[in-house]
Amino acid sequence: MLLLAIDSSATASVTLARLEPCAGASATILAHRETADTRSHAEVMAQFVREVLNEAGITGSELDAVLTGTGPGPFTGLRVGIVTARTLGFTWNVPVYGLMSLYSIAENTWEHAAAQSAHTFMVAADARRREIYSAIFALGDGSYELVEGPSVGSAAEAPALPAYGFGAGLYSEQLQTVEGYERLHANSRDLVHAAARLGIKNLSTDTAALYLRESDAKVPAARKKATRA
Repeated sequence: MLLLAIDSSATASVTLARLEPCAGASATILAHRETADTRSHAEVMAQFVREVLNEAGITGSELDAVLTGTGPGPFTGLRVGIVTARTLGFTWNVPVYGLMSLYSIAENTWEHAAAQSAHTFMVAADARRREIYSAIFALGDGSYELVEGPSVGSAAEAPALPAYGFGAGLYSEQLQTVEGYERLHANSRDLVHAAARLGIKNLSTDTAALYLRESDAKVPAARKKATRA
């Protein structure tokens, strides 16, 4: 099946891949685009979709499904990716699946954790406000599984586990940050491989964003009517 994957929980990334729908299948990456920064999602998302389809010589109508990372992540950036995925799924009449974005970091790092004889490990993303988004995964039977999270909080409150990801790199004095993975963000390419491991047809079609906390934006209070003396 042909799958278009989008993630905007940190950087903005789009991946086109071919994979089998069953669990444990491998994925072949046909095209990939990703920003270097975490603040240009709206500007590049539609462009990236066009570029990966054109590079592979595929039209949207040939896709079998769309996958979106559901976060956790900042409000504005995360909405861009999810809304783009939903819109494309509606336009091309294909199912849209959601997968927690932190799975992509776990997919990239679990083999390293296993080589270090770790039983569990943590992945962490930057939540700003001096906090991290995190999830804990357990290793076993040549793979990994989510056992706790996602959650948001101070790095000082995180468990003492090997920690992978950009969030771990920001707070290396408080976490057991694994060297070599301090710049790793969630991205659509690794999310595709995680989805292939789980089986795309086993994923949920719930694409609700995992914000985990209230928005900074507040609705202004109604103005009080002026009264005459």
